[in-house]
Amino acid sequence: MAVPLLETRDLTMHFGGVRAVHNVNFTLAEGELRCLIGPNGAGKSTFFKMLTGQLEPSHGRVLFRGRDISHAHAHEIARLGIGIKTQVPNVFDGLSVRENIWLAASRIHSVRHANGVVDEMLARIGLIPAADRLVGQLAHGQRQWVELGIVLSTDPVLILLDEPAAGMTHEEVQKTAELVREINRTKALIVVEHDMQFIRMIAKQVTVFNQGRVLVEDAVEDILRNPLVRDIYLGKQAAA
Repeated sequence: MAVPLLETRDLTMHFGGVRAVHNVNFTLAEGELRCLIGPNGAGKSTFFKMLTGQLEPSHGRVLFRGRDISHAHAHEIARLGIGIKTQVPNVFDGLSVRENIWLAASRIHSVRHANGVVDEMLARIGLIPAADRLVGQLAHGQRQWVELGIVLSTDPVLILLDEPAAGMTHEEVQKTAELVREINRTKALIVVEHDMQFIRMIAKQVTVFNQGRVLVEDAVEDILRNPLVRDIYLGKQAAA
């Protein structure tokens, strides 16, 4: 069998007496897109932080292409090819869209190559007309796309997206779904999201977290019909 791109084994995180994540076993294949859902406090953000080295697990292991990265630092994990786009855009408001993306691209590419990468990213995220505008002047959705361009410019193998559609207009959500599907042609993604309409647009497989554990993993349509999932999380959204 092929080695998974990402695997966690009994991954656990305690904060004092609080068990945020408990014995999570999770597997992601090369090139796969997986959506991760669950109620607030289910452990999704803590799980992401352990995958990216922001938190060191209390117990268990994180394997990336078979390599144990459980105790690696965040910059080491980023260098291996795991990128993350946070819920609140991590951008430089006082710099232009082009400058933000160039700073990221120049970390791994030569100056000459970085300029080409920036042009490619601007086209990919649809922000060529806004290339020289300050990021602080952009609308919320555009700022989200800038950070996605920043992450993509470092050429990661796996991209973690934390609520990429939060706060967006309907049109922005549609464009973001198209962008995520396009990215998934060449990259693996794990997407944490609450917007079930957005999940319907992008997902095939969904993992549901509840109380720090994996409650169920299934195809998106089966998740939407699952009465237990509806009770703990989806509620009226599932029927919308």
